[in-house]
Amino acid sequence: MTDQTRIPQGKPSRPAHPRRRKSGAPSLIERAGGAESWLHLSTPVAPLPPVAEPIPTEPVARPQPELRPEFQPAPQTAPEVMPAPEAKPAPVALDVPLPGPGPFQSLHADFPAPALQTQTQTGVAVSGIEGRPATQVFRGTFHAIDRRHLREQGLLEPEGPVTGLLEEFRIIKRQLLLAAAESRAGRGLPRGERILVSSALPGEGKTFCAVNLALSMAAEKDTEVLLVDADFAKPSVLSTLGLPGGPGLLDALSDPQVAVEDCILGTDIPGLFVLPAGNASGVDTELLASAHTSQVLARLTAHSPNRIVIFDSSPVLAASPASELALHVGQTVMVVRADMTGEAALRDAINLLSGCADIKLLLNATRFSPTGRRFGTYYGYKE
Repeated sequence: MTDQTRIPQGKPSRPAHPRRRKSGAPSLIERAGGAESWLHLSTPVAPLPPVAEPIPTEPVARPQPELRPEFQPAPQTAPEVMPAPEAKPAPVALDVPLPGPGPFQSLHADFPAPALQTQTQTGVAVSGIEGRPATQVFRGTFHAIDRRHLREQGLLEPEGPVTGLLEEFRIIKRQLLLAAAESRAGRGLPRGERILVSSALPGEGKTFCAVNLALSMAAEKDTEVLLVDADFAKPSVLSTLGLPGGPGLLDALSDPQVAVEDCILGTDIPGLFVLPAGNASGVDTELLASAHTSQVLARLTAHSPNRIVIFDSSPVLAASPASELALHVGQTVMVVRADMTGEAALRDAINLLSGCADIKLLLNATRFSPTGRRFGTYYGYKE
């Protein structure tokens, strides 16, 4: 075996330290480590945060399950008893004489008495017939109008064929009805529902125009017409319509005990009523100028806002009542006959009717048309 003691030993190795500079200054590694040896470098361990003590909390109340009550049957109740219907008022029986085949017979008419009925000084207000507004009952008698008599005079025939004359009065009445509606609404002149029909001289066709105007307006669905014969010197409305005479406007003006409603005549034409002139006297104009006239005329349209009153008065230049009636109306229709009425007479008549602020002219019996056509010819209507 080889003797290990005789093997030469080498020089001892130096420690594994980095060399120092001769000047004795620390090396770069030593300066970076900030220690004598880089073997002593270690990562500092962050201290553990202190353990927080638990905060005592109040126990949260948990919702308890809702205990449903046991099913119980609904209590039995007695059956509901419906109240008995209220008793309706008994119908009002009106004995209204209506035309029959022979002498006028009294027909017993039953009209219901609804809550809208009101007792007035002039009668009982009843529901309108055929869509007409509720009006007071005129206590005069009812008469039939002979249609053949109307045709013979060239007047409009109710329920008759459409003619050129009917078309002309449709145009005329529409302007008058519009003015009356404006008056009722407070936007026009007062008393627009009262219309005076007159002329400057006799024979110009004022009664012909007044009757046709009344017949045309009576055909309206929501309008009633009261035609008043105000030509006290020569009344002709009753004879034109074939109605009998009797007390009328002058009787109600002269005697306060006479109710004007008792003097009004009903006709078999729906919506048409007639008030005769009455018994004439020598003080007709003075009666019209009295304060009682305003009260009597106001009762003609009482409780009936859709009623039109047409006065067929005497010629303006022939009698004085027309100028007095002009103070009580809202519209005046001056009938002027073509090729007959002079301009001077027309101006004088209009001046006498100055009490009415709305005066319209109606040219009657004209045979000239600038266009060569007449109303109704487009549709082939009869003349």
